[in-house]
Amino acid sequence: MGFALKIGILDSCITNTLLVGGFMIVNNTFQYYLPQKEKLWYLIVFCAALTGILVLIDYLILLAIFRNDASFREFFQSSVPVRMGVIAIMLGWQSLLTILLNTLKEQKLRDDRKNEIEKLAKDAELFKLRQQLQPHFLFNSLNSINALIGIKPQQARTMIEQLSDFLRGSIKKEDQQWTTLSEELDYLQLYLDIEKVRFGYRLNTVVTCDENTGKLQLPPMVLQPIVENAIKFGLYDTMGEVTISITANKDENGYLNVCVQNPFDPETAYPKRGTGFGLSSVQRRLFLLFSANDLLTTNATDHQFITTIKIPQPKMQELEPVV
Repeated sequence: MGFALKIGILDSCITNTLLVGGFMIVNNTFQYYLPQKEKLWYLIVFCAALTGILVLIDYLILLAIFRNDASFREFFQSSVPVRMGVIAIMLGWQSLLTILLNTLKEQKLRDDRKNEIEKLAKDAELFKLRQQLQPHFLFNSLNSINALIGIKPQQARTMIEQLSDFLRGSIKKEDQQWTTLSEELDYLQLYLDIEKVRFGYRLNTVVTCDENTGKLQLPPMVLQPIVENAIKFGLYDTMGEVTISITANKDENGYLNVCVQNPFDPETAYPKRGTGFGLSSVQRRLFLLFSANDLLTTNATDHQFITTIKIPQPKMQELEPVV
């Protein structure tokens, strides 16, 4: 354009400095206000107004500097449409980028809040399920103790001590996310000891575990309602001895498989799929923890009722269970 390099550099520095200031105004504005789809014309009006203000300030600053240079004043006036077009386009892109980033940030915050709410809801439901199991077992035990006090006081006293140990163990497990199979079986043995006092010689249990399953992990207090369901259907409608079998192994996919097997009489107590609060609560709990409906299955064959649960191990899970 025939101007000195100094004038061109000064014009560029002042104009681009104002443009950077415009970017900062855009960022600060749309950080606190995101126009809705039906109000996107606000964005056009905002960018147009800001462009006009920046070009006017640019003109006043350069006019004060080159007040005696008529040719530069004429050049600036003729370049106003180009300046406004370039600044408007850059402010528009900056505005869209800022709105997009802030929208994504806001969406992430909404997703985090939603996940937190869902997590709290799961925690509350899991806590409710676990708390419902204890009174159910406790009432049965107290009724048995009451029946034994008069005829077998020593057994009643033993049962009270065992019940105390069992409840103490359940309280300790309330805050645990995971427990090993060995620890869970030790806890389960307290429950079985109580039930053996109730049913005497009629109740036998056989526990068979592979050597590599003792350290595998599972949610605490998940086996007791399954075994309680097995005792219910195995002993309540029979008079003879009953054997409850518990087996555990690790399959080829790395899952911990635990099977609880009990005999039943199909004519008096045919166990339907998911019968009773115990199995339904375990299935619901496993779904809340692992988002899968196929981790508890039941099968009835040859007067034997088999309940199987599959527990993914912690390192296999994409989502850490909440208990």
